[in-house]
Amino acid sequence: MRVKGSSASRRKLKKLFSITKGYWGRKKNVYRRAREAYLKSLTRMFHDRKLRKRDFRKLWITRINAAARANGMRYSALINGLKKANISINRKMLADLAVNDAQAFAQLVIKAREALAA
Repeated sequence: MRVKGSSASRRKLKKLFSITKGYWGRKKNVYRRAREAYLKSLTRMFHDRKLRKRDFRKLWITRINAAARANGMRYSALINGLKKANISINRKMLADLAVNDAQAFAQLVIKAREALAA
């Protein structure tokens, strides 16, 4: 007796092609190329989730540095002063303060400057 698995095969193909829809060239409609592209994209997803964290930290540091220099202080001096003043605030929140609440950020700069002077 001969086994025919066309429905299962078709279901597998349709699932893969729906995932790779929008890919360029043969990667969207040739099974072998689509499978290779799909497996490669899974590794890129993992890698890019790690990169996103790195990119956001860089962005926060840039924003904090710009706001600190507007208040007459460098980024490294600000962070050092905050640590000496026992103010534990992460860079995400510090960047948010720098962008949205300049007065509160200026108060933190003052506290950091006092801690460095002492």
